[in-house]
Amino acid sequence: MRANQIRRGMIILHNGQPHRVLDCRHHTPGNLRAMMQTKMKNIMTGSTFDHRFSATEDVTRATLEQHDMQYLYQDGPTYHFMNVQTYEQIGLDEEILGDALYYITPDMTIQVEVYEGNPVAIALPPVVELKVVQTEPELKGATVTGSSKPATLETGLQVGVPGFIKEGEVIRVDTTEGKYVERAK
Repeated sequence: MRANQIRRGMIILHNGQPHRVLDCRHHTPGNLRAMMQTKMKNIMTGSTFDHRFSATEDVTRATLEQHDMQYLYQDGPTYHFMNVQTYEQIGLDEEILGDALYYITPDMTIQVEVYEGNPVAIALPPVVELKVVQTEPELKGATVTGSSKPATLETGLQVGVPGFIKEGEVIRVDTTEGKYVERAK
């Protein structure tokens, strides 16, 4: 594929290693040739850097296997998952999981992305349901459009929630932005 087809979230091969595109934009400076300015993260090493591709440069998408895995438990810095088809268990470090730690709960099934036999990342669902474990008491006169208050969820994630949300309620949280979406039904 051509570099001008690069999109955010894609996994591409750069210098022989897989990189996740964190951000990209098409740029045409004056009368110069078009280019794609990207911010990428090396999946194997975790390093992040900016790179500029010529818009017509050839780029190769990395081929990742995706396995449905169920989160079992945490043992120190290692999180254990089980493949739902083969029952094989693997342990992933906090480094691989990154901020996804705040969105996974026991027995949750997620997709683990594997590159050449090594688990390199996980793909979360767009929205997850989490229980509120600590927040301020209900505010009098709070409405849906009112101001938000901080709430701590069962995974340790802190989000702003509307004033009518109480401790013990389950809410839906957007995993891409880490924001409150709605009360779970």
